[in-house]
Amino acid sequence: MIITTTETVPNKEIEAILGVARGSTVRARNVGRDIFAGLKNLVGGEISEYTKLQAQSREQAMQRMIEDAQRLNADAIVNVRITTSMVMQGASEILAYGTAVKFK
Repeated sequence: MIITTTETVPNKEIEAILGVARGSTVRARNVGRDIFAGLKNLVGGEISEYTKLQAQSREQAMQRMIEDAQRLNADAIVNVRITTSMVMQGASEILAYGTAVKFK
């Protein structure tokens, strides 16, 4: 499965647009991470626990998007975007989406 943020794939001609492929996950912080993050906030610097949580969430959303595109029998997902939104205090959704396409 080719995944790209561009609208086209070099040397490939898009034959059909199959629809939007999407994948999402909702993740919440946990008390242990929050305590450490609060301490880290006092001294400054990267809060690596949250960085890891966000990275895992992005990967899970991307994998779910790929699975959605596979259900559509796509060869690629073009124009891929990732967005996040807060669902409630301490929980956010990561959404990965793009256009599932079939090549000639």
